[in-house]
Amino acid sequence: MKVKGLRWWIIALIGLATVINYVDRSAINILWPYIYKEFGIADVDNKSALALITTFFMIAYALGQTFTGKLMDAIGTRLGMAFSIIAWSVSIALHAFAKSLMSFNIFRFMLGFSEAGNWPGATKSNAEWFPAKERGIAQGIFGAGASLGSVVSAPIIAALYLMFGWKMTFVLIAVLGLIWIIPWLYINKATPDQHPWITEEERNHILAKTEVKEVNAAVDQAPVLTWKELLKFRNTWGIITGRFFIDPVWWLFVTWLPTFLKEQFMFDIKQIGAFTWVPYLFAAIGSLLGGYHASAQIKKGIEPQKARKNAIAVGSVIMLASLVVIVYQLGTLKDTPTLAMVLIGLTLFGFQYLIGNIQTLPSDYFNGKNVGTVAGMGGTAAVAGTLLTTWAVPVITQTSYVSFFVLAAVLVPVSWLCIKYISSKS
Repeated sequence: MKVKGLRWWIIALIGLATVINYVDRSAINILWPYIYKEFGIADVDNKSALALITTFFMIAYALGQTFTGKLMDAIGTRLGMAFSIIAWSVSIALHAFAKSLMSFNIFRFMLGFSEAGNWPGATKSNAEWFPAKERGIAQGIFGAGASLGSVVSAPIIAALYLMFGWKMTFVLIAVLGLIWIIPWLYINKATPDQHPWITEEERNHILAKTEVKEVNAAVDQAPVLTWKELLKFRNTWGIITGRFFIDPVWWLFVTWLPTFLKEQFMFDIKQIGAFTWVPYLFAAIGSLLGGYHASAQIKKGIEPQKARKNAIAVGSVIMLASLVVIVYQLGTLKDTPTLAMVLIGLTLFGFQYLIGNIQTLPSDYFNGKNVGTVAGMGGTAAVAGTLLTTWAVPVITQTSYVSFFVLAAVLVPVSWLCIKYISSKS
């Protein structure tokens, strides 16, 4: 049996895994404003408690990014992705048995470590299944999965909570990941050079019309570098620092948007479910357009690295402009929640426009045996930056959210300067 366009089936499954990933991780942020009192947490302490829960998740996420990056390079994306999603599905189900803040922290740690594998796994898989000129749109599809997961998570989780309560909500969303394993292992039988279903035309297209034996020989001869060796490259530091500064902007909204809406607009959980998905719909569109932008430029003859940097620049400008408007209009936005959602949506649109291209840079600058590792290191740096902003939010939002949006605005140009730092191929 031969399947035309097999690579698109693979990226579709990765996109679906990312949707599930974000449904699972978003559940606590959506439910927390409405369940924290069950654990004896006072109103004044609820944001600090959520920050602590998020810290456990993010520390594990940082460790998991680096570990699973190596795992993907060692055992391949087929088994690596399966291992990750089984582990995080079990972890999210365990949330139903939380009895205290400490047990939540333990289960969030487990979830963060296992969910981290989705990102280096997706980046490595895209490098295997797509030629350079298509990796931008492939990464855009993967990134859209993160946004789509946030779009569907709010109404799904709100509905499950109202029907079944918070404990059963965690159990039911865990089932999604276990179901995903079946088509993933069935369809993703091997890499393109060995997959029995791939057509010869698609195989040659993926390998840029290079003989398979020559490609395999080149990969086999390329050295596998350690973390220490990779840190000697300027390009590694450009990717690491770029993600250190830009990823916290996304996480500011993923973690705190439901709390922001409850405090600023007095939303109940039904309104959270009705409004929270809007910014992430913008983000999903931005992810696809950012990937398309880079791919279109590459097809016109522009070098992949330059095309991706151009797309990153566009996304940065959109983000910065939206955040500046929010800062200056925050006082009046309290009376117009729809406009607030649109401006936040434009911010996340810009983020997703650029982040898929940043995540693709490891496959542009490093050979196949080191792509997953560098992607994982970038993910770890992203989490380190996010931890700092997570700890800051309960302090800077005690009286107003102005500082929250100012912080986000400052991080955008700093990240862009780091990406500009990247130079020649390593």
